[in-house]
Amino acid sequence: MAKQLQFRRLLLAVVAMVLGFAGLGFRLVQLQVLRHEELTDRARENTQIKVLMEPRRGDILDRKGNLLATSVFVKTVCADPVLIGSRQTEVARAVAPLLGLDETELAQRIMPRLRQNEKGAWVTNRYVVLKRKVSSETWEKVRVAMKSLTFGVDESSLPKSQRRFYQTLREKAVFTDPLDDQLRVYPGQTLAAHVLGYVGMTERELNGSRILETSGKDGLELTLNSKLSGVRGWRLTEADRQRREIVSFRDQDVEPRDGLNVVLTLDSVIQHIVESALAEAMERHAPVSVSAIVVRPRTGEILAMATLPTFDPNRPGDAPAEARRNRVITDVVEPGSTFKAVVVSGALNDGVVRLSDVFDCEHGRFYYGGRALHDHDSYGLLSVANIIAKSSNIGAAKIGIRMGEKRVYDYILGFGFGVRTGIPLPGEVGGIVHPVNKWSKVTIAQLPMGHGLAVTQLQMTMAIAAIANGGWLMRPMLVDRLEDPDHHVVARYSPQRVRQVISEEAARTMIEALKLVATTNGTAPKAALEHYTVAGKTGTAQKVVNGVYVRDKHYSSFIGFLPADNPELCISVSFDEPSRHGYYGGVVPAPVFRQIAERAANYLNIRPDRGEELTVPSEPVSLDDRPVGTASARSL
Repeated sequence: MAKQLQFRRLLLAVVAMVLGFAGLGFRLVQLQVLRHEELTDRARENTQIKVLMEPRRGDILDRKGNLLATSVFVKTVCADPVLIGSRQTEVARAVAPLLGLDETELAQRIMPRLRQNEKGAWVTNRYVVLKRKVSSETWEKVRVAMKSLTFGVDESSLPKSQRRFYQTLREKAVFTDPLDDQLRVYPGQTLAAHVLGYVGMTERELNGSRILETSGKDGLELTLNSKLSGVRGWRLTEADRQRREIVSFRDQDVEPRDGLNVVLTLDSVIQHIVESALAEAMERHAPVSVSAIVVRPRTGEILAMATLPTFDPNRPGDAPAEARRNRVITDVVEPGSTFKAVVVSGALNDGVVRLSDVFDCEHGRFYYGGRALHDHDSYGLLSVANIIAKSSNIGAAKIGIRMGEKRVYDYILGFGFGVRTGIPLPGEVGGIVHPVNKWSKVTIAQLPMGHGLAVTQLQMTMAIAAIANGGWLMRPMLVDRLEDPDHHVVARYSPQRVRQVISEEAARTMIEALKLVATTNGTAPKAALEHYTVAGKTGTAQKVVNGVYVRDKHYSSFIGFLPADNPELCISVSFDEPSRHGYYGGVVPAPVFRQIAERAANYLNIRPDRGEELTVPSEPVSLDDRPVGTASARSL
């Protein structure tokens, strides 16, 4: 009986051992075979660290290398509430003033708290961001303040564990993220704000993780974001139990590739000249907005572009959305009389009229298509040259009627209206140009006056610049070249001709008429310069609000170029609803044009032209025997 009992016990022991080894074998198979990939990945997660390294965002510079936008490395200041323990008040009192934070709020944020992670485990908040974009100088002050913290106790008499707690609190409780962040800085503050734009933080997914990155939000910062951003680097390495890197096990170390620098055609001095003049005009005339462009007619290079109200791209959120809008390319208006230059230059190109041809301007009142057209003065017989000089609506309308609908429409499209110019800025619109089959009976008479279509200021400026450029329409140019961080040229951009809209001869003839505008015989004597001959055109149009012309709201402009026969600069100035000291194009924007032109020409050392004194052609006394010439060249 005793032997049987021993045998049974032995058998049970053997069975238990067999089952144990079988269970152990199954567990080994489960761990090494069935769950091998899962556990390998988990182990890799525990020991492997992948660190993303941000590239430096490229600079934006003006044509002479002056910084318009740059990036500086900054710190992200963080805290470990566990290491702070119950000393939140003392830490907040030391750190909050340096970081510009509220002391009470900061003390609450660094309280230790329990939360459930994505796996359902309860963890303590060991990483709290106190402030981003902190300069190295400010961080050093924070670090010194933490090292100097006192807690009102004699630490030398405390047990070793408590002394170690206070030492660790001072040295490690407040720290910076291992990777530096970047702060985008615009040294000129509001200078060229609408061209440069601004940046912001964008959240996106990368390898299953959500990351924050700096990206352009408007202006060139947005359109050239891919060039400015560069390429991220990364470091794949292993860490010990304290998550400290084991450098000898570093597997991959790919340095980031910094973004390219963008060199613009803008000149910061001319930009400042323009913005200063607009600020004075804003104060004097109290418009809704005022804008200006300075462009080189031969190349299409934009030397300055500004609109007020403006904003500071260092703090874009401080300004309303209206102030951040680049009205030069986003707003469309009826251009008014500046558009007469477009239609009349087309008529000269087609040989439909000559400058000496005379039209009866009906003493200021002309009926066509069941509508009455008006002039701002009672004109009788005017030559084509003086129709431009005196800005006769009726004279321009009769020229358009003589051209016919198709040719007027062809030249409108040829000068670039109805489509975007292609300037590398976001938000540009193409304006409104209706096809001929949508015209009313009176449209052919209204369009030469600058009514019945809507354009942007940039479109109108480039059209006048085309006349100054021998009839060649240029694509507006803002970016001169791209450079790497060592200033080696990566890409250089050249001026681009869009098309020749009118012949060189027609352009020269049109310029002769435009010269008369800035004389005592024209509508803009206040645009005249002492040392340069100015050619240009005024424009004054009633604004359209909800499809209705508003009598006391006007859009006034002046676009001119100099020296007239060898143009170096084309300057456009536009006012939206000037409310003080007049509203006519020759009264409000023309003096601002003169102010900008004088200072810019002096800065650029443009040689004065010393041509013959302008003379006003005498008025023919009859409409009979009007010679009709033929165009020397037609480009449409």
